[in-house]
Amino acid sequence: MDVKTRIINTPEGEQCRVSLRNRFAEESDDTCSKTVTEILTRVQKEGDAALVDYCQRFDCPKMRLEHLRVSPEEFDQAEAEVDEDFRTTLKLAADRIRRFHERELEDSWMMTRDDGTITGRLVRPVDSAGLYVPGGKEGSTPLVSSVLMNGIPAQIAGVSKRVMVTPPNPEGKVSPVLLAAAREIGIDEVYKVGSAWAIGALAYGTESIAPVDVIVGPGNQFVAEAKRQVMGRVRIDMIAGPSEVLIVADESAVPAFVAADMLAQAEHDPQALAIVITTSTALVDGIKAELAEQLPKLPRVDIARTSLQDRGLILLAQDLDQAIELANEIAIEHLELQIVEPWQWLPKIRHAGAIFLGPWTPEASGDYVAGPNHVLPTMGTARISSALGVETFLKKSSIISYTRAALQADGEHIQRLAELEGLTAHGNSVAIRLGKG
Repeated sequence: MDVKTRIINTPEGEQCRVSLRNRFAEESDDTCSKTVTEILTRVQKEGDAALVDYCQRFDCPKMRLEHLRVSPEEFDQAEAEVDEDFRTTLKLAADRIRRFHERELEDSWMMTRDDGTITGRLVRPVDSAGLYVPGGKEGSTPLVSSVLMNGIPAQIAGVSKRVMVTPPNPEGKVSPVLLAAAREIGIDEVYKVGSAWAIGALAYGTESIAPVDVIVGPGNQFVAEAKRQVMGRVRIDMIAGPSEVLIVADESAVPAFVAADMLAQAEHDPQALAIVITTSTALVDGIKAELAEQLPKLPRVDIARTSLQDRGLILLAQDLDQAIELANEIAIEHLELQIVEPWQWLPKIRHAGAIFLGPWTPEASGDYVAGPNHVLPTMGTARISSALGVETFLKKSSIISYTRAALQADGEHIQRLAELEGLTAHGNSVAIRLGKG
């Protein structure tokens, strides 16, 4: 298959470099933005009535208000429908993700000065979190991993109320594997609501769904735009763009592995971004040959082909130093190092959502069972953002406690700064305590 190939040290290569650096899509589609604004406004004003109407129009024509919440009987039925192989995999993935994220939990701390002043930080979870889980082709491709990756960190953080929303299929049902995954991690409040109206319900609340403090989870452009519009009223994980991978490969890389990992990203979405930066000219032909061999075998062949034809890219670097530096500039969501001694190059990586080292570490391992979170910054935001984690559901409060002696020692400095800023009452609040007001 013919994927666009460029040499970095050429005008065409430099043009690709600039385009990749500036790929952040800051403004959403205007039509999408207006549509989402209308949806959110309606949900805010009409509550449940708006949710039911949107659900009937776009997901399940026979949906009724009393069926919006998944019932205990539906949970029990789901448990009966899933097989033991799935249960084994579900428990393994949940355990790996839980063990990894337990290391992220932060402790409150305090420090004391000699004059008796105590300062510190109090770490507390938010009260509630909303988990958005896409339905995936009317429920035929349920994103079980999204349930685990979003729900487990919130659980570890200590969030007392976790609510899951997901669009129903045309019969008004939710995939049994999604419900089994929810129950596995202790979530029993699930609503059959999707798209932007689900985000509106979580942000503003309705008669049935209480508003939450944090909203996390992937979705289409309407979900992403809705999260952008409610951001500030609630915390969100991130505004994610199409999935992306960058594979740095040298002469040791196996063409079949590189091609397979490019296709693993390309099958997500026609806008998915699969890039290779290699120091080996010979590898380029091998990758293209493997793409031509593997692509036709994929059920999502049309999506993957469009992605590779429109956005796929192979860049030739003069050496690994240049390849790694460009990788840092691009700040990709998934960075693979299919090179000799990848651990030696790890200290040089500054910007990436997740880093996969060596030929036996496909990006798919991180999507499902490795343990780290797969909700990662895209569009170059790995320069400033991190993966979703326990900290997404935590907030910190400062602690300050003065003794009289401490205030006497600091009083003059406080008053001096207050005077400079023209805030007389600030200074007086110290002076009056010290009998100087």
